[in-house]
Amino acid sequence: QVQLVESGGGLVQPGGPLRLSCAASGSICSINVMGWYRQAPGKQRELVARIGSGGSIKYADAVKGRFTISRDNAKNTVYLQMNSLKPEDTAVYYCYVNVGSINWYDYWGQGTQVTVSS
Repeated sequence: QVQLVESGGGLVQPGGPLRLSCAASGSICSINVMGWYRQAPGKQRELVARIGSGGSIKYADAVKGRFTISRDNAKNTVYLQMNSLKPEDTAVYYCYVNVGSINWYDYWGQGTQVTVSS
């Protein structure tokens, strides 16, 4: 089993920054993809950003130029630096990892609330 612990969510004013962290622990052979998804009320969960083991990165169009994803492989941790936050970024943010060796499995964090409001 793999456990994911997220931190860093909260209330921030429009235009402000926030940094999310997600640390993975447990039975980890190798981590392939690490990423962040979000779900706003009444909407489907959507990709925010993901980063592969080789460093390849994909961002949602809505966050390009404002958010930066990074990972620390030694700590099995993924980060999401969010700048210039907008009210429409308000959502529950979920950490995601793809872990395994021969077989690969997806794990999700419990979610952390990000609220952008004045």
